[in-house]
Amino acid sequence: MKDSALYIKLVEWSDEDQCFIGQCPGIIGPCCHGDDEAQVYAELCQIVEETPTSTYYGEKCGGETFGQCLPRNYAIKRHGCL
Repeated sequence: MKDSALYIKLVEWSDEDQCFIGQCPGIIGPCCHGDDEAQVYAELCQIVEETPTSTYYGEKCGGETFGQCLPRNYAIKRHGCL
C-alpha cells in the first residue's frame, strides 16, 4: 500500500469558482481544480503521491486521516451540519 492511501482526499464543487477543487487535509490545502470531478481527483491523487508525507525534518508530516471520520468532522467544521 502506498503512503498516500493513508490520507483522505476531498473534491468538492465551488460555487464561487464554478469548478471542482481538490485538497488533502493534513497534507495539502486546495491544490487543483477543474470542470471534471474525476479528473480533479486523479490529479489530486498524483499530487499527494508526489508530496513527501512520511517525514519532514525528521517528524511526521501531517497525520494519517484514514479511518478517522474526517468527512463527518469536515462537514461540521466547514458547513455547520451534522
